[in-house]
Amino acid sequence: MNRPEPPVPGPGPAGRLRRDERGQSISVFVLLVMAALFLVAGLVIDGGQKVTAAGLAEAAAAGASRAAGNAAATQQLGGADPAAAALLAARAYLAGQPGVQGSVAVSDGVVTVTTSATAETVFLSVLGLDTVTGTGSAQADVVATGRPR
Repeated sequence: MNRPEPPVPGPGPAGRLRRDERGQSISVFVLLVMAALFLVAGLVIDGGQKVTAAGLAEAAAAGASRAAGNAAATQQLGGADPAAAALLAARAYLAGQPGVQGSVAVSDGVVTVTTSATAETVFLSVLGLDTVTGTGSAQADVVATGRPR
């Protein structure tokens, strides 16, 4: 069998050296795949940071509304105005939660707590996005203990 001989580098038809370009196309492919993997890893890790911040904010809101509802119910049983106690208890609870900011409102026997928490990004900081924010909210009805709901 006669096999054709592989091309030999040398002057081509235009007087330039011919090169084997097979390795260059693989290098570009690997570079593109690595960039895509880096992007996906960034989305997964920084997306996890956002989910963590949202979970922290949601847990803080739930705890603060529970504390406010308990304090308000106790005050209402004693015949006092429950709104002030609810605000104080919720704000005190939020003050003990690091990295969480929030607001508390009492209206028509319902305590509403809205919170937010931030987390630093790992990969997105390269693009200028240094933090992600998660939010949470919770409500509690002010019901005096021993009364039907």
